[in-house]
Amino acid sequence: MNMDKRVVVTGMGVVSSVGCNVEKFWDSLVNGVSGITKITYFPSDDLPSKVAGEIHDFDLEEQGIDKPFARRQDKFTIYAVAAASQAMKQSGLCAKASEGAEPNIDPFRLGVYVGSGIGGWNTQAVEYKKLFSEGPRWISPTFAATMIPNIAGGNIAIRFGACGPALPVTAACATSTIAIGEAYRAIKHGYVDAIIAGGAEATVTPMSVAAFGNSKALTKVEDPSRACLPFSADRSGFVLADGAAVLVLEEYDHAKARGAEILAEVVGYGHTNDAYHVTAPNPTGETQARAFSDCLKEAGYTDADEVHINAHGTGTVLNDTCETKMIKVAMGDAAYRAHICSTKSMTGHPLGAAGAIEAVASLLALRSGIVPPTIGLDNPDPECDLDYTPNKAKKADLTLAVSNSLGFGGHNCAVAFRKVK
Repeated sequence: MNMDKRVVVTGMGVVSSVGCNVEKFWDSLVNGVSGITKITYFPSDDLPSKVAGEIHDFDLEEQGIDKPFARRQDKFTIYAVAAASQAMKQSGLCAKASEGAEPNIDPFRLGVYVGSGIGGWNTQAVEYKKLFSEGPRWISPTFAATMIPNIAGGNIAIRFGACGPALPVTAACATSTIAIGEAYRAIKHGYVDAIIAGGAEATVTPMSVAAFGNSKALTKVEDPSRACLPFSADRSGFVLADGAAVLVLEEYDHAKARGAEILAEVVGYGHTNDAYHVTAPNPTGETQARAFSDCLKEAGYTDADEVHINAHGTGTVLNDTCETKMIKVAMGDAAYRAHICSTKSMTGHPLGAAGAIEAVASLLALRSGIVPPTIGLDNPDPECDLDYTPNKAKKADLTLAVSNSLGFGGHNCAVAFRKVK
């Protein structure tokens, strides 16, 4: 007998270059508003790329984060806690009475699967500078506990009294999609009742811009409006960004019993590895397509579905052509009917946070029946010949939304959502 549980989303939170809450984030996406600007965090004259998706409207007080806590943390943790706080507030879940509400979940049945591709790169930069200029005795005693990638999830667990399993995924740009997918499986198979799942990143630093730029991955275009051009013949690389997103995943009956608003149902997840190259995708698209088709199969996909795909869509030559091929391999002729977009054309690429940010966008597209645009797509690459929703959002009667992610190390993953019936 099949004992699988149903898994739903009851809360969402976002910190991004286009908005630091879900409402602002979504309004920016559907209106084609870009958060990519010239770098203002630090001088960029000598750096190989001069644009980024920075966070400019983040307010600690509005996010419910006190200044002493913020002073002790790297930015990626601050963003993660903010996104988790938004999501938990919307969900109404409470594991400890000190939050001012009666607990409605066993703390040992509430987990945290929040990861980061890199962790505290800002903190590392500060402490390494101290090491080389002032010596080892000046290194902060909290350095290790501030920069490690799992510490965002640790702080979220502390804040919300989540004593269940903690899985801080680190899988490059696929990090937070895998976190959501593994959270889905843990709830589906009955190990927990709810998981705070997502990812956070704050890597817009001189070191990261130099590192990714010198590897030829970043765009050198200095005009922010033309810097990130997924699926365009004019694309020249991705744009680094900061950000975080968290979804509260919950077992369906648990959510219903407490009267929670159900935003969507998680219905599919696929995850493979190229086993091909540390940075380049498998050019056949077959290993990526297996993750995508596994996700579709679990989601109960049929030709009758009106499918939305939030593509990984980084704006690099290799990614966009390979992802196009992957979708065709997985879906056949139906690929040409899918409503696809790359929201990275507006947010930039927040690495380990990208998947969760795009999962939120996918869910919102499903609920609203609006597909966000891929902005700047005026000159499509002939090899990228699917419907990428160029420049303007469009309405569609969507029945299935899929968020796709690919990452260095060969990670391929996708997670799918449906409306709850």
